[in-house]
Amino acid sequence: MNYQNNPEFAKSLDAKDKLKSYRQRFHFPKQKDGSQKLYFCGNSLGLEPKNTGDYIDEVIEDWRTYGVDGHTDAEYPWMPYHEFLAKPMAKIVGAKESEVIIMNTLSVNLHLMMVSFFRPTPKKRKILIEADAFPSDLYGVQSQLKFHGLDPEKDLILWQPDQDQYYNISDFDQLIDAHKDEIALVLIGNTNYYTGQFFDMAHITQKCKLHDITVGFDLAHGVGNINPDLHQLGVDFAVWCTYKYLNSGPGSLGGCFVHEKHHSNKHIPRFEGWWGHNKTTRFNMRQAFDPINSAEAWQLSNPPILSMAAVRASLDVFDEAGFNNILEKSKKLTGYLEFLLNDLEDDNIKIITPKNPEERGCQLSIRFLDSDKSFFEKLTKAGVVADWREPQVIRIAPAPLYNSYEDVFNFVKLLKHIRYAG
Repeated sequence: MNYQNNPEFAKSLDAKDKLKSYRQRFHFPKQKDGSQKLYFCGNSLGLEPKNTGDYIDEVIEDWRTYGVDGHTDAEYPWMPYHEFLAKPMAKIVGAKESEVIIMNTLSVNLHLMMVSFFRPTPKKRKILIEADAFPSDLYGVQSQLKFHGLDPEKDLILWQPDQDQYYNISDFDQLIDAHKDEIALVLIGNTNYYTGQFFDMAHITQKCKLHDITVGFDLAHGVGNINPDLHQLGVDFAVWCTYKYLNSGPGSLGGCFVHEKHHSNKHIPRFEGWWGHNKTTRFNMRQAFDPINSAEAWQLSNPPILSMAAVRASLDVFDEAGFNNILEKSKKLTGYLEFLLNDLEDDNIKIITPKNPEERGCQLSIRFLDSDKSFFEKLTKAGVVADWREPQVIRIAPAPLYNSYEDVFNFVKLLKHIRYAG
């Protein structure tokens, strides 16, 4: 697309945007003068959809009206409430409804998945992960190794990036080829939190399957932002949060994917809880654990309905907008941001996110080679909501549901003013 660096062009793109009305469906933080802040932090916490309060109030009213009978008598009864989330969530991650479940939080789900899918033997006992994975993923795999009596110094294999923080798939292949008989699990954050690089999940999964290696992905920085196509790729498991691009609120619930090929294995090791038990006999109480033949079998407890209401509110917006429409706009919006930054022709501004739109989502990580955090703080004071990552990187994530092309233009205009005139 031939972009132009002027406000009229940005406004013309917004005028043609078929998702433009969705911007009005979200609450934006305000500056002291009442104007909207420029919000580009969906990679940390998405904005609140305006329907969220209504969905939560609905549960509160049902609680008030029905008491315990809200589990069965409410319009959206609490007993099967998690089932209302499965279809829209499955569309976003490329799965069957039976393969996804909203439950717990991301790191809890990661550990529950590794209980089932990291089964080390004396020979095949190592875990491979990207070196600069999000800390909780690193902590999770290190603690799992320790739990099994293994040594993270010896049994954790780190996929190292190059000097530009880019992960080359050829390096991954070399690690697999060198350690194929020792690796029990590959766990990759499908979109790297720091650079925004989206990994080639199809290649990674296929390579692992050639050597009987279990493969899982942490979609935290990708879900709602890229299409992981989990079922078709044959991924064993995946986990994610819903409070970033899925806009479900601070610390909200996470999600899990378990491929259907594992559902019928009733002997797979896992931590068990009564909400994973056969629904028809769950309340008989005195029967041996009989796992549901779906990802629901990994549930432990009855779900927190108030939190799930916020997830449902956001997923309904996604479903209405259409995920393919969201992905289409995301590429154009991020491409426009990239164009404007490159048009500054500043050698001290370096985008460390891949240039290829197929290797990234909406996040661009911008390294300011000649600046420290004080520059980021000036942007913040001027009304930009983004985040800073050491060293010298500002992450900007234009979310297609609520960010506009004019937002992107105004951000770069403000950046230019503060950097060169302010």
